[in-house]
Amino acid sequence: MATAARWLLPQSKHKPLIPALVLLVFASQSLCCYSAGSSEQERDRVAFLPGQPRSPQVSHFSGHVTVNEKNGRALFYWFFEAQEQPAHKPLLLWLNGGPGCSSVGYGAASELGPLRVSTFAAGLEFNKFAWNKEANLLFLESPVGVGFSYTNTSSDLTSLSDDFVAEDAYNFLVNWFKRFPQYKDREFYISGESYAGHYVPQLADLVYERNKDRKANTYINFKGFIVGNPITDDYYDSKGLAEYAWSHAVVSDELYDQIKKVCDFRASNWTDDCDKAMSTIFRQYHEIDIYNIYAPKCNLAQTSVSSSADEALKYSDHEPFRRRIRMFSGYDECYSSYAQKYFNKADVQIALHANLNGMHPGKWQVCSDSILRSYNFSVVSVLPIYAKLIKAGLRVWLYSGDADGRVPVIGSRYCVEALALPIKTQWQPWYLNQQVAGRFVEYHGMTMVTIRGAGHLVPLNKPAEGLTLIDTFLLGKQLPTHR
Repeated sequence: MATAARWLLPQSKHKPLIPALVLLVFASQSLCCYSAGSSEQERDRVAFLPGQPRSPQVSHFSGHVTVNEKNGRALFYWFFEAQEQPAHKPLLLWLNGGPGCSSVGYGAASELGPLRVSTFAAGLEFNKFAWNKEANLLFLESPVGVGFSYTNTSSDLTSLSDDFVAEDAYNFLVNWFKRFPQYKDREFYISGESYAGHYVPQLADLVYERNKDRKANTYINFKGFIVGNPITDDYYDSKGLAEYAWSHAVVSDELYDQIKKVCDFRASNWTDDCDKAMSTIFRQYHEIDIYNIYAPKCNLAQTSVSSSADEALKYSDHEPFRRRIRMFSGYDECYSSYAQKYFNKADVQIALHANLNGMHPGKWQVCSDSILRSYNFSVVSVLPIYAKLIKAGLRVWLYSGDADGRVPVIGSRYCVEALALPIKTQWQPWYLNQQVAGRFVEYHGMTMVTIRGAGHLVPLNKPAEGLTLIDTFLLGKQLPTHR
């Protein structure tokens, strides 16, 4: 398969999970705006997780929300109330990409949640840069088949597409708000990274369109979205990947010249010569981390659950993260293996109401190769959605860690520039702790931000910068322009 989509692709067969209803008694904690749906909320409350620090206290909930009763399809969520004044903070949904990667394993437990999996012990540590300092934070494992999300209809797992995922995510939101009605009128934003560069704007578009039907009683107070290192447009992303590898001395002038001659990235099918040339780029990344080109590479030996390095870089948007060890660099490039170990513990799954009946068909995985392999890629660009929602007046931001070789800043700049928006403020640095934290440009209707020295996972690589970024976005302000 010689298409641009192949570079996102590909694990073991993922079987549907049979749900069960188990009632537990949880610790009594006050819930902001406690109202209708309270019994379901309390059933989902997480009293305490194994290895969770006793201080500070964290108010969180998790469980399944049905999105299709006929097929027995339900998505798993993990929700954290804002650390302070949750009744006055917006609601922020976070989605990870892949397709097939868990927002629990990455977003919540490795990047921006308040409880991060510890690298030194089989437990959790408090993240002082958690995004629930600024918002009530909702993580969703999507699409079905990812993480603890399940279906009782196996054909669902071969029907996945961008439209399918958006519809399920929308149904999740409608039903989640029934369980947590105190958040229904709250300002709502959507965020995510990587292939969520498709999920986020497509869900945003669906919410925007469904909001037009005020009689449906499903109105969501949607205000905007923000995406990080996002897959956006096949042509610009592929062009940017090749150009970034050359401009950052990963590949030779000769190879880059060859790519420019034989590759038409606008074509739905690449030629054999282009396919061969692009494969050469990915082979150069065997020795370094494509997701953070200046960080140490994780060198844990191959295991039976790991694909070969060649297959990982050829097909997968996540594979290098699955062979992880601790390195002394200030950046843990082997992080997700800790999450995979933690969320496979039976007591953890019970505490999260994730697998209470013990009927899970296999190990919980940070990313599912079976989803990647079976996913139906049909959307080549989400830029038309950007143009539509910007015109509608929604707040739209795109940010990019500038050390990411997989979805590089060059490609994202091409994408944003293709929208041909009038410039409001020119490209300029922004600051944190008296240092340049990155650069940004404001257009009329959109902002693009870079984070200096961050890779694909900005909140993990540059947590302080990530927190400043989301705070500024939610407040609708401008990033700091002075030291």
